[in-house]
Amino acid sequence: MLETGQAPPLTSGPRKPVNPLLRRKPVEQMVAEGGQGEGGNLRRSLTMWQLTMISIGATLGTGIFVVLGEAAPKAGPAVTISFIIAGLTALFSALSYAELAGSVPVSGSSYSYSYATMGEFIAWVCGWCLVLEYAVSVSAVAVGWGQYLNELLDGTIGVTLPEKLSAAPLGDGGIINLPSLVVVLLAMVFLLRGAKESARINTIMVVVKIVTLVLFIGIGVMGIKSGNYAPLAPLGVTGISAAASTLFFSYIGFDAASTAGEEAKNPKKDLPRAIMLSLGIVTILYCLVAFVAVGAMPWQDFEGTEAALAQIMTNVTGDSFWGVVLAAGAVVAIASVVFAVLYGQTRILFAMSRDGLVPKVFAKVDEKTGAPRANVVIVSLFCGALAAFIPLGELANATSIGTLFAFALVNIAVVILRRTKPDMPRTFNVALFPVTPILGFLACGYMMYSLPTATWIAFGVWMAVGLVVYFLYGIRRSRLATAEVATAEK
Repeated sequence: MLETGQAPPLTSGPRKPVNPLLRRKPVEQMVAEGGQGEGGNLRRSLTMWQLTMISIGATLGTGIFVVLGEAAPKAGPAVTISFIIAGLTALFSALSYAELAGSVPVSGSSYSYSYATMGEFIAWVCGWCLVLEYAVSVSAVAVGWGQYLNELLDGTIGVTLPEKLSAAPLGDGGIINLPSLVVVLLAMVFLLRGAKESARINTIMVVVKIVTLVLFIGIGVMGIKSGNYAPLAPLGVTGISAAASTLFFSYIGFDAASTAGEEAKNPKKDLPRAIMLSLGIVTILYCLVAFVAVGAMPWQDFEGTEAALAQIMTNVTGDSFWGVVLAAGAVVAIASVVFAVLYGQTRILFAMSRDGLVPKVFAKVDEKTGAPRANVVIVSLFCGALAAFIPLGELANATSIGTLFAFALVNIAVVILRRTKPDMPRTFNVALFPVTPILGFLACGYMMYSLPTATWIAFGVWMAVGLVVYFLYGIRRSRLATAEVATAEK
């Protein structure tokens, strides 16, 4: 008999040899191992509200504060429709995430789902994509935070950080991007306090940025001019579709809640609810902000504008104070994205480390705080160095292709798990199965196809490095591999 909380053995008697690339980790094994790390366990302390805030925190940030400058010139006043289309596209994958999060409530997100359904090699590829997605996006968002911080400083005390201290040395002519490094290190300090304390801080930041956007809607609506909505779609359906493709990446991040599967109090019920609720809140805010923004400012004026919302606040009120308020909200909003995404990165590496695919140091848990301290420090320093010293440029786009690849695998995993384990208890079921996950897979494939060549090249290089790491380290150190060896020796 197994003691409570003890994981079942990886093997149970003789079995036929399995291709190392196809060996799958049993769902029951994953669930039984929930929270177990090296030297300690993660603590189940997160409520549905906190999980929702983590998901919103990772999603609602630079997208809405910057993306209108890129999307409005493509779609015109119909950019609100583009937001709806992008949200529906994200919804297909969100439904699949919600079903799997309720069935397999573990920290690895799509990496773990792939391990249970498609085998170790695909799981590694997915995990490696997630490392790219989270690490690069943390660094890219941190760079954006530094830019908004300078705007806030300029609007409040009339000074900005010198370019030498706010730009990367490789290509941008600076010495160090100090603000970017600072925001990552601040997130690290909070994460080291443990999931419960970290979630409280994240919730405060998320509430601040939601209030900021609601404030924009309340003030911006007073500047709406009906003439700004005509013609609705000056560039036609093509423009709406092009804008929707751009805006899809504003929804990336809702999957962050699924990385908290082993720290949720009631993961089977709360994870699906948090994923769907966060996507709903974000979509409503995006559409309202976009509708008010294009009504208050002619769509042609968005071209090349990175701070459109602050500009609209100033124009409507005739007072630069409100633009400063919005800049302050943006600083908090972007900081919360850094925080939530960094959290997700550490939990994915935690799951991969426990499976033996990356070094054990990433699975070590501090007994006092219940946080994977070494993991948090290593990941934070790596992301901070990227943000401080390397101008990401086109490499930042690689986070999009990594995310889409992971989303596509999740849609496949839902179909496979329904076929292989039809009787598994599910607290959430994808509607219109299997049509919905198939549409989600096709949507992700189309988005990947539309990405530029430079992004595919960066993705190819990253994947090549990942294959080298897997075949030199992971394939031999995998816990499933060592268990097979032990069984064979018996």
